[in-house]
Formats: sequence, structure tokens, C-alpha cells
Amino acid sequence: MSQAAQNYDVFQAIADPTRREVLRLLSQKEMPISKITAHFPMTRTAIAKHLHVLSEAKLVYGRKEGREKIYQLNPEPLEEVQHWLSYYEKFWNNKLSMLKYLVEKEEKKE
Repeated sequence: MSQAAQNYDVFQAIADPTRREVLRLLSQKEMPISKITAHFPMTRTAIAKHLHVLSEAKLVYGRKEGREKIYQLNPEPLEEVQHWLSYYEKFWNNKLSMLKYLVEKEEKKE
């Protein structure tokens, strides 16, 4: 499947650290591509490609304002990620509980 025809899901979109940083920036305020690009050591074209992936995953929306397109975060698709991760929290919580137990046990020995 060619990249132009590919539809991206939220997991593919957030897999890239640059796209995660774009989402973080847009969580603070909406901005045009020029302001987004200023935060990265890459071209406007590269950022436009990242924004395309994020748009395909419906994580960002762009609206025309004069000659610029202003991008804003749409956090709803991230609920899918949160739901998926919530299953694994029990494993993390078990590990943290075990670590706490071991640390406290070690402290009692001293």
C-alpha cells in the first residue's frame, strides 16, 4: 500500500517521537504550521507530513484562517490508547507493589 493511500490509526500516529511532540505543543495552544516547524530541526515539508499522519488518525484538525492553516489537538482518539494501556496497568502496579515490599524488607534488615 502506498503511503499516500494509507490510513493511519492513533497507534501509528503516536509511534513517532516528532508527532508526539507536535501533539504536546498543540495541547498547549493551536498554531499554524510555521510556529510548529519553529520547534523542530526539520523542514516545513517534513512537519506537513507529520501533520498529515496526525490528521489521518484524527488527532489534529486544521482550519483555514486567512492564508494560514491553524492546527488544533483533538484528544478523543487518545482514549483508545488509554483504554489499551489500562489493561497493562495491573502489571505495572504489581511490579511497583513488589518493589515497595522488597525495599521495605531491605530497610528492616538494616
